[in-house]
Amino acid sequence: MTVSGPLTAERVFESGARLAAESAKLAGLGWMRGTSGNLSEVVCRDPLRLAVTASGLDKGELSASDVAVVGPAGEAAHVRGVAPLTPSAEAGLHARVADLTGAGAVVHVHALNAVIAGDRWPKGVRLRDVEMLKGIGRLAHDDEVVIPVIRNSQDMADLGDRLEAAHDPRTPAVIVASHGLYAWGADLVRARHVTECVEWLLAYALAVG
Repeated sequence: MTVSGPLTAERVFESGARLAAESAKLAGLGWMRGTSGNLSEVVCRDPLRLAVTASGLDKGELSASDVAVVGPAGEAAHVRGVAPLTPSAEAGLHARVADLTGAGAVVHVHALNAVIAGDRWPKGVRLRDVEMLKGIGRLAHDDEVVIPVIRNSQDMADLGDRLEAAHDPRTPAVIVASHGLYAWGADLVRARHVTECVEWLLAYALAVG
């Protein structure tokens, strides 16, 4: 998608349609219970702007217009023709991830395996010699992979600092203890694939660990 030039309502709603489609898939897997979780897509790089699923809505039933636009601190950003819906407080962390990693999209889900794994391995989930590691861009063998775990916080700036300190550029995911999983990729499809693979890997680790 285009991330340069003037940001128009048309571009925001095109992003909103993609966010709605991907949210429905993740909700169908049971990872966005109630109105939990959020997805974002970078719609402009300079200045940084993200389209984020709006707060308080069923993520399995979104429309293209159920989207908020935010800036680099997660603050609401005005785009002519786009209703000013309320972004999640977590939008600030999405923006931090996009800025830190260069990702084009970020997924946040409240997947149960991520929460359990974060409680069991608070210093990180260690994995090696599992074929599914290829799905997150790592080697399947002879490579120890650690999925970072960070303590939760309601202060998104503080949480962002913890994420940045724990971030491994080779691993496109982080677990927030007692909360859920953040995963990212070049686009929404890739971010979803990473989410699916990490959740599988966590289920595996819990089963054998």
